[in-house]
Amino acid sequence: MAVPTPKPSSTHPQLGQIVILGLPSFLKRQDKEFTSKFQFLSPSESNLPLDQFLAAEAQNTQAAVCSGGFKISADVLRHLPSLRLIVTTSTGFNQIDLSECRKRGISVANAGNIYSVDVADLAVGMIIDVMRKISAGNRFVKSGLWPKQGNFPLGSKLGGKQIGIVGLGSIGVQVARRLEAFGCKISYYSRKKKPFSLYTFHSDIHELASVSDILVICCALTEKTRHMINREVLLALGKEGLIVNVARGAVIDEKELVRCLVRQEIAGAGLDVFEHEPHVPRELFGLDNVVLSPHSAALTEGVFRNTNEIVTGNLEAFFSNRPLLSPVLGDE
Repeated sequence: MAVPTPKPSSTHPQLGQIVILGLPSFLKRQDKEFTSKFQFLSPSESNLPLDQFLAAEAQNTQAAVCSGGFKISADVLRHLPSLRLIVTTSTGFNQIDLSECRKRGISVANAGNIYSVDVADLAVGMIIDVMRKISAGNRFVKSGLWPKQGNFPLGSKLGGKQIGIVGLGSIGVQVARRLEAFGCKISYYSRKKKPFSLYTFHSDIHELASVSDILVICCALTEKTRHMINREVLLALGKEGLIVNVARGAVIDEKELVRCLVRQEIAGAGLDVFEHEPHVPRELFGLDNVVLSPHSAALTEGVFRNTNEIVTGNLEAFFSNRPLLSPVLGDE
């Protein structure tokens, strides 16, 4: 079903005008109540190049909704002189030029914590999958190797393992709670120590890796965290160490990760995100100690309803001059 794209009309002056950048998939699932609240401008449904469409149709538009995969650069913002709000349907906001938004007085809101529980579930699932060789065992049985080769290699016990969480935000906390229930010990690395957390804090990422059996990446992607998990960190994790990434692919130096896995310099990996999505290093495909998923940690039943609620809430707050529900820049 096409995204509704009603043209601005003087007969509906109360409707807020919104430009849709990247065609967020939640818009395909909206009811009339939602579409009656806003006027949508959709560049993807126009034959005009983006810059020409924005120049012709969106000069007075104050709000934009974008998907996590649409890059909002300074060049895009230059074509939206009246823009005052960007709402992204993703938790991450590295696709948005925050520095340029700050200069232009544009507020930014994300999806808040609505995905945290689902992402944490997948992170723990990946840990169990790699350690207990669930996916590898599935392939072993389905390929008919069990009668031919006999016993399958032993898995590893999760209970008692030392977990290092990189980024103790809402996702990191949910991961920690789940792994505590398995009897794991939790440590974390973050920009600063969390005052109300009882988990062990490490101010140095290398130190955290060196004391961890499993490293779980849950932090945002910024210029400071890009390739933060480099070869030195991976080697500190060691040959018995496992890494799981449910954050952003570029937090890890992917080339070095592949090298360490191929050379068996770390024990395994669970990866939901990749540096150059949707392209995944082919060297990973044949490794039984690596579990891959297509950036789907947050995608569960009900996710679009929840996304709709947070996006709509932020837009309604903006047009009503109320505080945003989940600000990441401005209006905090």
